Amino acid sequence: MAHITVTPNQHPKAKPQDESKLGFGQLFTDHMFLHEYDEGVGWHDARIVPYGPIQMDPSCAALHYGQTIFEGLKCYRRADKGLQLFRAGDNFARMARSAARMGMAAPDVDTWMDGLKQLIDLDQDWVPTRDGTSLYIRPAMIAMDAKLGVHTAQKYLFFIILSPVGAYYPGGLAPNDIYVEDAYVRAVRGGIGEAKTGGNYAASILAGIKAEELGFAQVLWLDGVEQTYVEEVGAMNIFFVYGDTLRTPRLNGSILPGITRDSVLKLAARMGLQAVEERMAVDTVLKDIASGAITEAFGAGTAAVISPVKAFSFKGTTYTVGNGGIGTVSQRLYDTLTGIQYGRAPDPFSWITKLS
Repeated sequence: MAHITVTPNQHPKAKPQDESKLGFGQLFTDHMFLHEYDEGVGWHDARIVPYGPIQMDPSCAALHYGQTIFEGLKCYRRADKGLQLFRAGDNFARMARSAARMGMAAPDVDTWMDGLKQLIDLDQDWVPTRDGTSLYIRPAMIAMDAKLGVHTAQKYLFFIILSPVGAYYPGGLAPNDIYVEDAYVRAVRGGIGEAKTGGNYAASILAGIKAEELGFAQVLWLDGVEQTYVEEVGAMNIFFVYGDTLRTPRLNGSILPGITRDSVLKLAARMGLQAVEERMAVDTVLKDIASGAITEAFGAGTAAVISPVKAFSFKGTTYTVGNGGIGTVSQRLYDTLTGIQYGRAPDPFSWITKLS
């Protein structure tokens, strides 16, 4: 574990006064963590510095060839005012897998975890207290070579920034309408769909624009080969409730292995639900929604936690899930998961790291 130097911000920003208006990813704390890598030297100069712009050359490899990866996790404030992280080790483990898939330098996870804890300790007053709020944590790693040419980089920059956030969707836990995309594809098996890299999200933007213009909150992606099988929603994994069975598309190399996805599967099994990962044809899913066999659907991800789905729209036809409201399974999973995250419920899986 490397030594981390700390340079306090001499000009701290005013903190938000109304936590009901935090939004998502719009405000950032006073400090950030930086760590540099050079081939032949390794990781060096771990430091916490005042939040601000990062200098890079116009020929920076990340800008031209997309060697970028990132993560998203949260710090929660408990009722006793203490702070805790949720599955932070699993996020950094996934980041290591993303780095390997993108041909990037292997992460220094121990130093990064230490840097994260020191960063939060320094900016702990930014962690909001209102119910449903949290401190969003964005670790990222980018290629910094100042030269053109498609090749793995020899220089990288890792950084962590922090953002106090409210609900990801303005409506909070209110059910959303989802547009099923049948023209564009996001990822294919053997590609980079299972890595948390910028290119995956860039591939989703155009379809997201189309969905938003049509009045939908998110896009449901189908597989990139046959466009027949359900994969994931733009920022979340997708789940369907069949009575006492919870079903989700199985991981196949083009679906991001979500930390919240894994949490939901483990919690569902503990709740007595049968949790099934399988290949799911969109025509079958929509038929089961129409017949009532599917009683609930929801997305699961770090930002939104649990996001109930009101209806899916596919080729001009709308399929309303259940009565269009929040289902009992969705609500129970949300309550249980957030209960663990905020310290209101027991943590049977040792997911929590207490910071204070």
